[in-house]
Amino acid sequence: MGSNGEGFGGRFWALIGATFLGFLGMGTVLPALGPHIRYDLGGSDQTVGLVIGVFSFVALGARLVSGPLADRRGRKIAFVTGLTSCALAGVAYLLPVGIAGAYIGRMFQGLGEACLYTGAAIWIVETGGLDRGSQALGYMSSGIWGGISAGPVVGQWLGTFNRAAEMQVLLAVIALVIVTRVPEHYRRPVHTEAHTWNLRWLLKPGLAVGFVNVHYPVIAGFLILHLARHGNSGRMAFSAYALLMLVSRFFLGGLPDRMAPAITYYSGLALMSLGLIVLASGPPPALAVSAAAVLGFGFSFPWSSILATVLRRTASGDRGSTVGVLSAFYDLFVGMSAFAAGGVSGWLGYWAAFVMAVVALGGAAFMGRFVFAEKNVREEAAPVSAAGSPSLQ
Repeated sequence: MGSNGEGFGGRFWALIGATFLGFLGMGTVLPALGPHIRYDLGGSDQTVGLVIGVFSFVALGARLVSGPLADRRGRKIAFVTGLTSCALAGVAYLLPVGIAGAYIGRMFQGLGEACLYTGAAIWIVETGGLDRGSQALGYMSSGIWGGISAGPVVGQWLGTFNRAAEMQVLLAVIALVIVTRVPEHYRRPVHTEAHTWNLRWLLKPGLAVGFVNVHYPVIAGFLILHLARHGNSGRMAFSAYALLMLVSRFFLGGLPDRMAPAITYYSGLALMSLGLIVLASGPPPALAVSAAAVLGFGFSFPWSSILATVLRRTASGDRGSTVGVLSAFYDLFVGMSAFAAGGVSGWLGYWAAFVMAVVALGGAAFMGRFVFAEKNVREEAAPVSAAGSPSLQ
């Protein structure tokens, strides 16, 4: 497929819509899952944690499988596998097998999210065109976050967990119907070169992605608790964070395509650092909400700046594996930083977790210099071209 793709036509928006529906189903079920396990199934608080957490382990492993699946069998196969797994997750939640059904559902959910994201990301970017990859990723991220954000509202409207699970099945099936009607033009390139170049090169952008996302479990787990002592504006601040990220990814997602992606990457890191530093200080409500909005706005740019840059330098037969590996770094760092944030907060206080996230952004800034360095690109891209799958740089 050429670097220009087909543009933002009907095929592109059909894929965005299917992605939105898949993540809407996940968002519909998730908020009610804990109470369902605790009260309907009689599980303990520890069981709730284990059921929720098994998703991350399965998703992390599945990302390393979903990438090669998309490269070898096609983007559509990965996308369909993800949506099918999401539908099976909803079915598992409804099985009369107690806690086991919740575990099975979360495992299917982990597999589904990994395959859905990998297949969607590559297919959407290639359809929209690599030269507009950041904008395509911005639209896709808006669909994902829109689905996750609207899901809890739908779940609350439905009233019961079983109805939410049924809705997840229905939404996944509708998305499957949409995807199966979208033609795919991907053809796997024929080459036998080992992918050692990819693994070596992806370590640097992977670490950059990981360090950028250290802040996420801090915000998700400790923002409300931290601000409860400083005007209790945590919920409003989190809403501002999510809203600015959603809006800016939709309307400004193409900035890394129109200017040097290093500029949007480092500008995003600077805004994120500013927001985190202000939040760490325990500001009054108005300033806390503003700082969270700045943080969300800044967070809109690093992922698309890195991924679009890397995909332009990656042969078409390796792009699925590339997304899978980079997403695995995200899962790994989010999981580790969640534990680290809990330990730091318990030792020094909630403010220290925000400072930890700022320090991590320093690591992201350091790794970014390797990702965007032109000399580094030319030196490491050579083996790919030699393999018979020319770089799209």
